[in-house]
Amino acid sequence: MLKRLAIAVFMTCSLMLAGCVSGAGGLQQYVDATKGYEFLYPNGWVAVNVSNGPDVVFHDLVERTENVSVIGSPVSGEKQLADLGTASEVGYQLSKSAIAPEDSGRTAELVNAGSKTVGDKVYYLLEYAVELADGSTRHNLASVAVSRGKLVTFNLSTTEKRWQKLHTLFETVVQSFKIY
Repeated sequence: MLKRLAIAVFMTCSLMLAGCVSGAGGLQQYVDATKGYEFLYPNGWVAVNVSNGPDVVFHDLVERTENVSVIGSPVSGEKQLADLGTASEVGYQLSKSAIAPEDSGRTAELVNAGSKTVGDKVYYLLEYAVELADGSTRHNLASVAVSRGKLVTFNLSTTEKRWQKLHTLFETVVQSFKIY
């Protein structure tokens, strides 16, 4: 009898604690099975409808400029990520074409470029320091991969102040990006 009571109390406590947690470590999962990718994003962020731009965008409710986005760009033929260049080369091209294009008033410095392999997929992990036209600074992290004939770029952008406080969480978000 005492054993059953202990099990009942344990199960009740476990269920109550599980109900207090949404997602893993303050993160929720987004999956787009049609386009073939998934990622985690922070609790309290909401989807934003964007036309003629990224496939998906989420931003923080409080710090609205803090966001994640996914963009797919066609690549010719059966090219793989390595065919487009090294992580540094792709990172540099991405900085010039998307993060700080000419006449945008922004500058971007590629701070770090690396790669990881998950299964048979290669990802380039890129980190940028970005200066806006008004002199404010931002931090961008990107995970880039090739899937289904597209260069798929997952980008997280935040203010430098928030980066200092939440860099571990943001790195986890970018590391969570997976294509299939």
